[in-house]
Amino acid sequence: MNSSLMMKEILAQLGAGEIVPYLGPGVLRGVVDRQTGKAMPADSDSLILAMTGGQPMAPRLMYEFPRAAMHLENKKGRSFIERFLTETYGGDQWTPSPVHQWLADLRLPYVIDCNRDTQLQRCYADRAHTLVVGAARIAATPYRFDLYQGDAGQYRRIELAEVDGELPVLFKPLGTPLPKPGYVASDADFVDYITELMGGFAVPAWVKLKRRNKRYLFLGMHFNRDTERMVMSDLIHDAATPAGWALIAEPSDKERKVCARKDLQLIEADWSSLFALANPAAERVA
Repeated sequence: MNSSLMMKEILAQLGAGEIVPYLGPGVLRGVVDRQTGKAMPADSDSLILAMTGGQPMAPRLMYEFPRAAMHLENKKGRSFIERFLTETYGGDQWTPSPVHQWLADLRLPYVIDCNRDTQLQRCYADRAHTLVVGAARIAATPYRFDLYQGDAGQYRRIELAEVDGELPVLFKPLGTPLPKPGYVASDADFVDYITELMGGFAVPAWVKLKRRNKRYLFLGMHFNRDTERMVMSDLIHDAATPAGWALIAEPSDKERKVCARKDLQLIEADWSSLFALANPAAERVA
């Protein structure tokens, strides 16, 4: 099946709520500051440069954001990392993203958003939903997530026993500034979070049931870094066979191997091609 036919099949299944979108940094392309026109920092390099005020770090630290964040956390404290991410993503200065609104309009039962921004949360403000936020390095509970119920643009903290299993789920594994800032960011965070993912303590039990035999659609994601692959691998546990699709325009050899190993069908096209197919009247994403 050629990629165009495959994407039409994906859109049909996506509209029926049978596919779980898994969003990576690439889907934030085109989101800019309303005042300055600067792009929202989303991928590893842009986040590092935003964190350092535009100054490149040593090559070993530029390798990936968690490593750079760990270095600066050791020098300046944990509060520096949290403040940076909250100042970056917590405000309403960013232009809205058409792809996030499109996905929100589909009213899907389950979406995984591996970015730390609030675009999708703002699109969900008009409906009741459950927000699952990944957490790390906390001692008061064995779980590595916080739970909130969203309704009428407001969130309230809830416990596991209060979850309404019928509501759609928005899973933010790496954190968000809203309603309470919390992030999985540095190497130490990821060591803890991935360990607890593997142990079963970072995904709520009802989500484990909801995700069984699901197929995933990876948009804006790359698999060239260990942390990305390890988080992905555990979040799609119990997936269907095949496990879904990854849209990667120019995949590396490593990404091809990852997709083959995880039983993901690789489509060599950018996520914007799928968006354009679903929204022919929309402006083309740069």
